[in-house]
Amino acid sequence: MAQSMRETERKYEVPPSADDSWWSGLERVDGVAAVVDRDLQELDAVYYDTADLRLSGSSAVLRRRTGGGDAGWHLKLPLSGDSREEIRSAPADTVPDDLLDLTVSRTRGAELTPVVRIRSTREVRHLVDADGTVRAELCVDTVRADSLRDGGTSAAWNELEVELAGDADPALLDAVEKRLRKKGVTRAQAPSKLARALDETATETAITTATAALAGAPDGLAPDRAGAQIHAYLREQVRTLTALDPAVRRDRPDAVHGMRVACRRLRSCLRSYRSVLDRAVTDPVRDELKWLAGELGAERDQEVLHERLSEEIDALPDELLLGPVAARLRVWDVAVGAESHRRTLDALGSRRYLALLDSLAALLERPPLSAEAGRKAGKVMAKAVHKEYGRLAGRMTTALELSPGPERDVALHEARKAAKRVRYATEAARPALGRPAKDLGRRIKSVQKILGGHQDSVVARGVLRELAVAAQTAGEAGFTWGLLYGTEQARAHAAEQELPSVWESASEPAPRRRIGR
Repeated sequence: MAQSMRETERKYEVPPSADDSWWSGLERVDGVAAVVDRDLQELDAVYYDTADLRLSGSSAVLRRRTGGGDAGWHLKLPLSGDSREEIRSAPADTVPDDLLDLTVSRTRGAELTPVVRIRSTREVRHLVDADGTVRAELCVDTVRADSLRDGGTSAAWNELEVELAGDADPALLDAVEKRLRKKGVTRAQAPSKLARALDETATETAITTATAALAGAPDGLAPDRAGAQIHAYLREQVRTLTALDPAVRRDRPDAVHGMRVACRRLRSCLRSYRSVLDRAVTDPVRDELKWLAGELGAERDQEVLHERLSEEIDALPDELLLGPVAARLRVWDVAVGAESHRRTLDALGSRRYLALLDSLAALLERPPLSAEAGRKAGKVMAKAVHKEYGRLAGRMTTALELSPGPERDVALHEARKAAKRVRYATEAARPALGRPAKDLGRRIKSVQKILGGHQDSVVARGVLRELAVAAQTAGEAGFTWGLLYGTEQARAHAAEQELPSVWESASEPAPRRRIGR
């Protein structure tokens, strides 16, 4: 069973002088009472990656370490700031399946092979507080890296790591760094040992064109061109989708929601800005993103619905709770939730998903740009936002003219989807259009919120009826289920009553006057 932990550390260049007095005085850092010498460790790790270094290109690290207190397989995934998630698995001859699965969104199924061996002699010191509790670990590493790739060489260097203890205040790292800077110690240029090893032992550029596509604009396009800005937005969403895959597989909170939203943003961008990208290439990608969002949707919708109904049940007084209402909802949640998560995992384990990841990588590496891509981003993107807003306005008019009932429910749901497309179009356009795009997105979000609540009520009523039938079949009282159904009807009615004024407020002043061509 793999174990996960958060690692927060900073790396520094060790001064070339043999004098190690640079670390003296750290006991005067606020929160540190003493610097305690610990032990000397001999560490040996072999790092694995694909032939074109897809893991390291996305700031992920997979290694097999021997020596020290954490021998075994380690997968490190980037988090924000100085932090990474480290997932450890027991020693084994090959990459453990649980770790291998977590690399799929980055490797896209390509074979993992040894790329570099790094051996370190590590001097360990602990920064402890007045109670003797370790607040941070300071390690001086003498490093030797040997490339395991054809034509690779060797390299050697010294470096310093300062790693925060699990519950220590992150501000401690700033305080330690301030003291180190006064001693002439500077941050390391490489973000990790692996990055430095690959750079210093390679006979050619280590990171391939495919990986470089994740880092910059398409060749020949200035940053203010439409193609460059749309490429940047697509790149960010692909990164998000890729990063969330391991969290989705481990059923982490909100991970499914985030990955589903990334799919929607990608799909919406490819639709809204199709004048900039060849539809013969992007339409099939949109279809596959729709498939993936749909597979993720079952799990996400169940999460939202369970939370909604649980809150409604908790709000009821005891005298209105007749029968095992909360227990029946929990049974439904466990059964439906398990099936939905299996469906998600089946999708992420499919060849179809790997093919989609390859398509997204190709889209970034070789974007199918049209002549519009070379135009100024402002004009192209304003036109696209206007079009999406026009579609939303048409759907809102249709929905508001209908009488309450199933037909109107469907029309309002279609308007909700159109509102999302407007929001996503404004997100991509913000670098070019600035405040007007941001303001429009904010106003449309208020409309989307009302429409979303209405749609949640439509779905909730369907599930409540199913739960009521199941309760009746089991000989349980149906009163509370009927009460909850009525509550959802009232919530839907309130949303429909509020919607016209919210829409009127969101649609004035007209976006065409706010967002210039």
